[in-house]
Amino acid sequence: MPSYDQSIADVLRSTLKDAQDLIRTEMALARVELRGEVKRAGGGIAALAGAAVAAVLALVFLLTTVAWALYAGFGWPVWAGFAVVTVLMAITAAVLAAIGRSRLAAERPMRMTMESLKENLQWMRARTS
Repeated sequence: MPSYDQSIADVLRSTLKDAQDLIRTEMALARVELRGEVKRAGGGIAALAGAAVAAVLALVFLLTTVAWALYAGFGWPVWAGFAVVTVLMAITAAVLAAIGRSRLAAERPMRMTMESLKENLQWMRARTS
């Protein structure tokens, strides 16, 4: 019959220490992975921000070109070409704002979480009554 030198308390302490070490190691790995993901995402976000700035500048130049083309093509005054472009952009902005507002009003944030909380409250009320 083999003899055991460790007591149950020693085995439990050893098991708890191993579990703590495992958790610490997993947390360290998660931190390293998260840092890598953030760096990678940061580069992508920076590229997208640069693309957005370039797109806005391109749009401004395009609209300026359209305004000057109205002036040159139709013989209108310069201010009339810019006024037409401004009115068209204002209408576009109003339509996009209305669409965005309606979509945001229709969307409920954290829908599943709120439903789960309501179900839990109903269950707790039923259990306590």
